[in-house]
Amino acid sequence: MASIDHLRSGQPLNTNRSNQSKSQNTAVESNGSGEVRNHRGDAFSLSEQSRAIGAMNQQMASEAHFDSAKVAAIKEAIANGSYKVDADRLASNMLRHEDELRGLK
Repeated sequence: MASIDHLRSGQPLNTNRSNQSKSQNTAVESNGSGEVRNHRGDAFSLSEQSRAIGAMNQQMASEAHFDSAKVAAIKEAIANGSYKVDADRLASNMLRHEDELRGLK
């Protein structure tokens, strides 16, 4: 196993396994509730929070990444000097975001 110092040094990590003789074609099955088993008997289960994060990730991946019209309008406002930052609104949104993150604990 590589030490943290080895990883930080930027040297490539050798990922070859010494037990290459074992079958690498292990079938995996999921029961839909977050529990996954393979035919060797290994299993793991995801917590509710992990499943919620996975669902959010899938939702975000399926949505458009940005509103190109809004981006163009903001670029234009910055270019012509009319873009103003509402510091109170920005601070409020930052605090709301922090509160949401704390709720995930």
